Amino acid sequence: MISYNTKDWLTFIFRFHKSDTVRQLFPLMIAIGIYSGIVGYLEVGYLGIDNNHYIKNIPLMHGILGFVISLLLVFRTNTAYDRWWEARKLWGGLVNNSRNFAIKLSAILKDENDRKFFRKFIPGYASILYKHLNNSDTAKQLFDDVDLELDHHKHKPNQIKRMMYHKINDLYESKKITGDQLIILNNELVAFTDICGACERIKNTPIPYSYSAFIKKFIFFYTMTLPFGYSLSLGYYVVPVVVFIFYVLASLELIAEEIEDPFGDDENDLPIKKISENIKKHVEELI
Repeated sequence: MISYNTKDWLTFIFRFHKSDTVRQLFPLMIAIGIYSGIVGYLEVGYLGIDNNHYIKNIPLMHGILGFVISLLLVFRTNTAYDRWWEARKLWGGLVNNSRNFAIKLSAILKDENDRKFFRKFIPGYASILYKHLNNSDTAKQLFDDVDLELDHHKHKPNQIKRMMYHKINDLYESKKITGDQLIILNNELVAFTDICGACERIKNTPIPYSYSAFIKKFIFFYTMTLPFGYSLSLGYYVVPVVVFIFYVLASLELIAEEIEDPFGDDENDLPIKKISENIKKHVEELI
């Protein structure tokens, strides 16, 4: 995650990092600029179309569609941010759940070997969950056209959870914990799987393909028709204007694409590896 000062405007304006949309869109921006220049030359220079031609009314269409595309992009970015923020809340819940589980066990367990087991496996669950969510195959588990041949025994978070559950049950059977204590610890054990399942839901359920494809097509064709209407009024200045409009619209879509999967390695994704390391540090302090 990028560390920054929210009040430093100059840094925001003039700083370009590797995930900046300018870098990603630069080849397309050059191509669209050349395309706009060609259209402007054909209309104004070669064909000599003037302001009395009906083509001058094309911007009316852009005015109407501009409202529609703005609504689509607002919904798109809000949906992507909701996924990012929900993932952050889930990992915040994992932090608190791990702490609560460790605090309860620190008071209940007296044997050092038992404490050592949970000192390893509680943060181990967060570490394994991070690797599980960062695996590209996890995002493909619900795809109909992909056969991953997954072995369910390789679902490592489930295996860590199963081992902790068995350990708790062994402690109960050996009379090291009471039935009441078993019930108290059960809430945290259940929460581990609930958090894992919710994270997997975000990871392997992307924005519907038809919706995402339509927005990209809409942005492309909207931008491609801009030079036809605005060349008559702007002349060759239509080139920077169209390029800038494309940059703004496409950047919103790129930002939404990046944050809708918050478990990757992009600069704006959640620092879940760092969070899992903090869980390890906190648990070792408590048990």
